[in-house]
Amino acid sequence: MDAGVLQCALEDLPHVPTNFIWPKEYLVDSQHQLEAPVVDLAGFLIGDDKATHSAAKLISQACLNHGFFQVINHGVDPRLIRQAHHQIDTFFKLPIQRKFTLHKTPGSMWGYSGAHAHRFSSNLPWKETLSFPYHHNSLDPLVTHYFKSTIGQDFQQAGETFEKYCGAMKQLGMKLTELLAISLGVDRLHYRELFEEGCSIMRCNNYPSCKQPNLTLGTGPHCDPTSITILHQDHVEGLHVFADNKWQTLPPRLDALVINIGDTFTALSNGRYKSCLHRAVVNKYKERKSLAFFLCPKEDKLVRAPDDIVGMDGTRKYPDFTWSDLLLFTQKHYRADQATLPNFVEWLQSSKATN
Repeated sequence: MDAGVLQCALEDLPHVPTNFIWPKEYLVDSQHQLEAPVVDLAGFLIGDDKATHSAAKLISQACLNHGFFQVINHGVDPRLIRQAHHQIDTFFKLPIQRKFTLHKTPGSMWGYSGAHAHRFSSNLPWKETLSFPYHHNSLDPLVTHYFKSTIGQDFQQAGETFEKYCGAMKQLGMKLTELLAISLGVDRLHYRELFEEGCSIMRCNNYPSCKQPNLTLGTGPHCDPTSITILHQDHVEGLHVFADNKWQTLPPRLDALVINIGDTFTALSNGRYKSCLHRAVVNKYKERKSLAFFLCPKEDKLVRAPDDIVGMDGTRKYPDFTWSDLLLFTQKHYRADQATLPNFVEWLQSSKATN
């Protein structure tokens, strides 16, 4: 059966197909709840120095430990978040034949994917995704154009909603780069130029219900190769983080956005801030959806930790690289996991040695 058609029928299958079954060591259950601080951004966003210092301290503690925190009063209109969830619900309810006309082609990051079956044949995730790029361009709104040209004119409103949603996420992401810089003790605008003109990634995830959830995963254990992830979960629990040598849940909170550090920002902090292993599990009775926005640097900009941090640490822990280098590695040579960054560095250095 075609992987895309199979994905559509997953929730109706009485048994998990073999290529969706994960090894037992990946399926250890979570018995604990992650202590991910809830950071109130209200004071920081209006320039309150005391509130900014307090927020930066909380973020520093979280990022030195496991790289996950939540933000509230983040400035993103909750109505916009609800509208984005509604629009993506509508998309995922389309007939599979129509969704599959948008399927990702080899080498492309954009489009519809049923269980990532276009890339892998085993350890398939129990999910479907829609991924598209975001780059601010007022003359030709990229997301609106993508929805209209690839999904259809009847999805123009969805495109307009996600154009606004991505714009709000990018704006928040840029503010978070300032707060992260403050928390690291460097100039608050140090990282801004790296990200201002970057093309970010928006990924909408749908995890169907599963009759044997103890055999499979919605997303396998991995560290995000990008810089900063801004995630909104719906009301169904499913996000697990591997911290303190055990899997821990991060329950959904509708008024909060979950922020986590990716491999690229680990390099930008000279290894101080952790890019933490995480996964998504599936539910026997309910489907789950999430909206993930990945803030990315401009592809040709050098990813390099600030000299101030390197000076304090005494050594530069990662070679200079570009986001396009790491993106190429994860799309063509390597399936993201907990060792993506060290394996990428090894690949990068061996590639340079042979050129």
